[in-house]
Amino acid sequence: MENRPVQGINLTATPSGTGCLECLSGDGPGWWLHLRRCAECGHIGCCDSSPSQHASIHARTAGHPVMRSFEPGENWFYEHTTKKFFRGPRLPDPQSRPLEQPSPAPAEKVPADWRERLHR
Repeated sequence: MENRPVQGINLTATPSGTGCLECLSGDGPGWWLHLRRCAECGHIGCCDSSPSQHASIHARTAGHPVMRSFEPGENWFYEHTTKKFFRGPRLPDPQSRPLEQPSPAPAEKVPADWRERLHR
């Protein structure tokens, strides 16, 4: 992983919540595997393994290509335009979803066959 400054990182943007905004608002099946945080605006979306892939959709439609993991213990960034992972600055708290929040989530929306529904 590289360590370099990147355009598209806003050091004042706070996370939009603790779950995927679109999944929680009813767009798609309503559950996710892992979460990603937009480094520009703080939008929380679901990862590309999740059924709806809202984080990547946000990167394309909003023009915000830099994402950071929003999973506990992960601090990597990813730039969609270059398809590269890198180290970046600390963003405003919280750094991840709550530890007590399961993955996949939300628990009441996750189907029994969730593993077969993941994108690989």
